[in-house]
Amino acid sequence: MASTSELKIGQKLNEGKTKQIFELLEPPGRVLVQSKDQITAGNAVRKDQMEGKAAIANKTTSCLFKLLQESGIKTAFVKQHSDTAFIAAHCEMIPIEWVCRRVATGSFLKRNPGVKEGYRFSPLKMEMFFKDDANNDPQWSEEQLLEAKFCLAGVTIGQCEVDIMNRSTVAIFEILERAWATQNCTLVDMKIEFGVNVKTQEVVLADVIDNDSWRLWPAGDRSQQKDKQVYRDLKEVTPEAMQMVKRNFEWVSERVKLLLESQASGRVVVLMGSTSDLAHCEKIKKACSSYGISCILRVTSAHKGPDETLRIKAEYEGDGVPTVFVAVAGRSNGLGPVMSGNTAYPVINCPPLTPDWGAQDVWSSLRMPSGLGCSTILSPESAAQFAAQIFGLTNHLVWCKLRASMLNTWVSLKLADQKLQACSI
Repeated sequence: MASTSELKIGQKLNEGKTKQIFELLEPPGRVLVQSKDQITAGNAVRKDQMEGKAAIANKTTSCLFKLLQESGIKTAFVKQHSDTAFIAAHCEMIPIEWVCRRVATGSFLKRNPGVKEGYRFSPLKMEMFFKDDANNDPQWSEEQLLEAKFCLAGVTIGQCEVDIMNRSTVAIFEILERAWATQNCTLVDMKIEFGVNVKTQEVVLADVIDNDSWRLWPAGDRSQQKDKQVYRDLKEVTPEAMQMVKRNFEWVSERVKLLLESQASGRVVVLMGSTSDLAHCEKIKKACSSYGISCILRVTSAHKGPDETLRIKAEYEGDGVPTVFVAVAGRSNGLGPVMSGNTAYPVINCPPLTPDWGAQDVWSSLRMPSGLGCSTILSPESAAQFAAQIFGLTNHLVWCKLRASMLNTWVSLKLADQKLQACSI
């Protein structure tokens, strides 16, 4: 990777316990986030150098932000620049740590006596803490955050922004939780921060997510914890103890690469009764592509060539790749029922509607003989989404895209409402 000397670096904008932020002169609106070989606990009450930590933290953050971005989460991350630094959009940081908990442990137990360690939160437990080292980052309520009226990059943090950060924190946690489950690791809790992009004025996930940011228990077993809690729990900081902490951090940084890899393959095979339906089928293929799902288009007629239809079906059953068939046939739809009656794979009817007989034709897809389980979805994009939901049961990358899409739909509605309310005043 390129060295930092090749960048046009401006002034230092900020320095924390584990990183430095530098302005980038070209292109404007970006910063360099440089990690440090320092590990701290208890607001730096305990502080030590850990050789190689900067590279480990940067590698971890870069992989995690790439996973989130590919899922569809808006972040400040742009790209990894070097072993110890990455480039990000310049954000004015909102001084709140958002903490999301799946399992009760740590400080939550101290603040909530009577709750046993291991209590599982469903839905997730949300908390927020004001970043104030002098006062040990006090817990804040939503009302305190609203009353603070933070104004950052021209945006006043109000109810809309708070709601977006709240929803986003839950979605980000669930995406990372689902990803870590592929490695048989329980994401116990996590803290993240948001900033306002100075160019777009959007609230986005910013700062870093590394092994300082969470509790991670392999096989759900606290005794195997791989996060910074191991460092916090040290009775005495010795070279041997620090080597153990470093090995845990390295273990995590190696595993996060695996979170970007699909654990299961899958494809959608669209069968159309005629090439006159090609435009309809192309919409299905395009939507499948947005979920990272392979989509193959074929032409066959269950009425005019049933033997060929069944031969094509057998072609995709024979290689062991999980498949969802989508039958695109107007008028009398025999394609979907014939496929459904002859395969154990899922079949989705997605008939193209015509202005003359569309309403009547759709009944041939809805009224199935007994023993057939194919569904009918009229929108090509929705048919692809349903196929993605099927694959998402076993493919975490597809599931993560679906989860991020849910969040983005909710955020777009929230922002549209906010804009309308502003126009109405």
